[in-house]
Amino acid sequence: MNLGLEHKVAIITGGAKGIGAAITRAFAAEGAVACIFGRNREEAAALVAEIAAQGGKADSFHCEMTDEPAVRAAVAAVQQKYGRIDSVVNNAGVNDGVGLRSPVADFRASLEKNIIQCFVLVQASLDALIASKGTIINIGSKCAVTGQGGTSGYVAAKGAMNGLTREWALDLAKHGIRVNAVLPAEVMTPLYERWLSTRPDPAASLAAIKATIPLERRMTTSEEIADTVVFVASPRSSHTTGQILYVDGGYVHFDRACTTKAST
Repeated sequence: MNLGLEHKVAIITGGAKGIGAAITRAFAAEGAVACIFGRNREEAAALVAEIAAQGGKADSFHCEMTDEPAVRAAVAAVQQKYGRIDSVVNNAGVNDGVGLRSPVADFRASLEKNIIQCFVLVQASLDALIASKGTIINIGSKCAVTGQGGTSGYVAAKGAMNGLTREWALDLAKHGIRVNAVLPAEVMTPLYERWLSTRPDPAASLAAIKATIPLERRMTTSEEIADTVVFVASPRSSHTTGQILYVDGGYVHFDRACTTKAST
C-alpha cells in the first residue's frame, strides 16, 4: 500500500534508537524525509547514513529536548532546509523511576523530560503544521492507563500526553491537523534490554512478561509500533484523530486471568 508520504517531512524525537529508530526507518521507507531530533549525534549520523545507503532520505538535528531554545532552533533549521513540516512524532522520553518519595525537583524534571518538551516542540512547529495540514503522533505508554508503581513522574507525563492528544485534536481540527497517540506496552528496546539485564534471572523475567501478553505470548516489535505511526500519519488515515491506539498484543485490555488459561 502506498501511504502517500513521499516528500513529506517528519520530525521524530529520540529517532536514533529503539522505537524512534524504527519510526525513522518507516518514514524513510515511505519516501518521506525523516528528521531525527535528539542528543545522540553518533547514533543519529549512523542511522542517517544507513538510510541514505538504502536510497532513503533522513537528516539529523542535534538538540537536547529539554532545552527550549535548542528545540526551537532545530525546528527553524528544518523549515529553512526543507520548507515544510508535515508530521511531528513525540517519541523521546524516559521511564526514570521518579516515585512518590522522590524530591519534588526530580518530579518537575521528569515532567520536563517527558511532556513539557512535547508541548514546546508542537508549539514551535505549529505554524508549519497548519500550513501543511499536518499530523502529530504522540508515543505514549501503557502505564498511563494501568499505572506501574514507583514512577509517578513518567506516569503523570504519559497521562497528560493522552489528555493533550484529545485536546490538541479538538483544538487543531479547524486547521485540518490530526492528532493521535500510539501506546506500546512491552517492546524490546535497548533501554528495556538494559532493565531486563538487572533482574536476578533475566530469562525467567522475560518469560513471565511474555506470558502476560495474550496475542502470541510475545513482545511487540518496534517495527509494529512504527508501522502504526506511519499509517496514522498518512492520508490513508485521513479521518482518524483524537485516538489513543494500543499496539500491545492485547496487554492492556485483556483480563489478566487469560494468562492462566490454555489456548483453545
